Amino acid sequence: MNTEKGYVSFILHAHLPFIHHPESEDYLEEEWLFEAISETYIPLLLNFKKLEEEKVDFRLTMSITPPLLSMLDNKLLQERYIKYLKKHIELSKKEIVRTANDQRLNELAHYYLDRYSNDLHVFKDLYNCNLIDGFKYFQDIGVLEIITCGATHGYFPILYVNEKTVKAQIAVGVQTYEKYFGKEPRGIWLPECGYVPEADKYLKEFGIEYVITESHGILYADPTPIYGTFAPIVSPEGVIAFGRDIESSRQVWSSISRLSWGF
Repeated sequence: MNTEKGYVSFILHAHLPFIHHPESEDYLEEEWLFEAISETYIPLLLNFKKLEEEKVDFRLTMSITPPLLSMLDNKLLQERYIKYLKKHIELSKKEIVRTANDQRLNELAHYYLDRYSNDLHVFKDLYNCNLIDGFKYFQDIGVLEIITCGATHGYFPILYVNEKTVKAQIAVGVQTYEKYFGKEPRGIWLPECGYVPEADKYLKEFGIEYVITESHGILYADPTPIYGTFAPIVSPEGVIAFGRDIESSRQVWSSISRLSWGF
């Protein structure tokens, strides 16, 4: 009987394109950030806290990209998120009144009132509008490893026609990480998981030990890896590469077999 054990690595990729319009409060695209805070980032922090309180010795890796860090740190966007929550709280209260004679819809309205009210409490009172420090706390206690990404999430296979742009993407990604987390990142989620060998020397230069790349970045390596994407491989420069699992990726992104959305 084979008693050898393997390991499963849960690696989350948190990214949104940088969107900020100080000249107007009516840009719908800013709500991408607000929805992600309420539906992803706050729930993650609350669940991390619950695991900590229950003394669950969990381990997780998560990238937070420079554009997302910059938006989470933006004071005006923080203020607008609070306005977003208050607007939805007001709407929920009106819906409670409007649906008083429909138990199913009324319960849903109560759910959203509680949900958005709790988001406002968590964001303002627990984290003082600073979710970055919330994630940093879990990294500092050793249960979460935060990794970086390219400066603008620029796709390396396109950018490498001018290698300086690839170097700049990595350099700014590392610098942004150091600004918010006080140390150098060990890993990087390659933007769109796009790998090019020309980036290795810059990854090494900036202290990156491992990368997350697309499945075919591993499967088409030379020599062909024995275990496919089920084990990391090492580049000639000594950079360790982990490939995304094909089946898990399909479940997230396939229009046919989608079970959930990425974030």
